[in-house]
Amino acid sequence: MKWHVKNFNELTNMELYTLLKERTAVFVVEQNCPYLEVDGKDTESYHLFAEKEGEIVAYLRILPPGVSYPEASLGRILVKKEWRGQGLAEELVSRGIDYLKKELNEEVIKIQAQNYLRKFYQSFGFQSISKVYLEDNIPHIDMLLKGDRLETK
Repeated sequence: MKWHVKNFNELTNMELYTLLKERTAVFVVEQNCPYLEVDGKDTESYHLFAEKEGEIVAYLRILPPGVSYPEASLGRILVKKEWRGQGLAEELVSRGIDYLKKELNEEVIKIQAQNYLRKFYQSFGFQSISKVYLEDNIPHIDMLLKGDRLETK
């Protein structure tokens, strides 16, 4: 398995196409949630993904401060269905946190998490900072990771 972190301009056409295809497959089709998946934030973001034999199996978007929130953020976190249950999600999120901390020198990360994944994100030190609310008809919660809790597993 090979891991990559690329800014938008470093992505090849095929990588970009595949990332958008996988995001749409999970967030629009699998979750039966029609919404504008390509939201205009990709050009200002970093794209972290795992590739195995040419297949993108895990992905998340790293958003610098000011793109989604005043704080840095992680979003569009996914592992392809066939690859779930193998620890990739934990490694993916750990790598995203590490990148924000070590490469971008960020000390606060805000995420908009699907509520059913709250305990998963709490395992990294994220704390809930909002009540549960509906976003695209899916229960979400805002969470924050900051300071000394920014150490990864």
